[in-house]
Amino acid sequence: MKMIKILILFGCAILLFCLFFFGWSLSSFSVHIRRQTLDEAIHWQSSHYDVSWYDTFEKEKDVFTCEDGYKLHTLLLKNPKPSDRYVIISHGYTDNRYGSLKYAKMYLDLGFNVLLYDLRGHGENQETYCTYSIREGKDLNELIRKMRSLYGSEVTLGIHGESLGAASSIACLKYSPSIQFVVSDCGFSEILSVMKNGLKKMHLPGCLVYLSSLFTRMRFGISYQDMRPIDSLKGCKIPILYIHGSEDDFVCPDHSVKMQEATEGYSELHIIPHAPHAASVL
Repeated sequence: MKMIKILILFGCAILLFCLFFFGWSLSSFSVHIRRQTLDEAIHWQSSHYDVSWYDTFEKEKDVFTCEDGYKLHTLLLKNPKPSDRYVIISHGYTDNRYGSLKYAKMYLDLGFNVLLYDLRGHGENQETYCTYSIREGKDLNELIRKMRSLYGSEVTLGIHGESLGAASSIACLKYSPSIQFVVSDCGFSEILSVMKNGLKKMHLPGCLVYLSSLFTRMRFGISYQDMRPIDSLKGCKIPILYIHGSEDDFVCPDHSVKMQEATEGYSELHIIPHAPHAASVL
């Protein structure tokens, strides 16, 4: 009998150790940003899109300090024709400001000045963990306030985001930012189901996402259940354009469908045929 009790206690200890190991490891994996360098990003952009125009535009580099002291590297592309229109473009997970070049030219051609920046933990910024729209959305709101202080309340100012950048753009709306439009390209409405899908692709049980979420809350004070950009849409009347690829198997199109349904103001949803994740622009 005593031996059986010892074996049971030993088995429980092994089980607790395994739960701790998997929970900690999955939490670390999920919030760690495997970020690209600026050189890697510009090389990828130039191999997939025409970015030969980039060197011809006047640029203004800066470092923006957030309320908590964290510094974001920014890059303003000035339109050659004087303009009172501005757009802030937020890139996707692991990418950096150069990942937004494929969108920047469209706005420049429309007469906008374009602000690119490295999201928290990305690009040239100090390494830190990803909160999948929580801190990132607040950072964007602070950037918007900075732009307003620099260029005034009368200028047209919009935001455009891709993937994590899109989720951050939607999450930013909880702060009622002073902007005229939002473009959300392949953003997630909440991160929990995306994490589950990722685990299944790794041939791991989807239920492990809750263990990972628990450890993330223990370590960083937030859980995956808190990372819900869709909740920021309540009461928002800012026009929003949702874009999603029909073949996106990373963040399925249903995320944009749900967010449009939750949007109280004017919105449009465009599902791009045959486009995978973050590949809706030609």
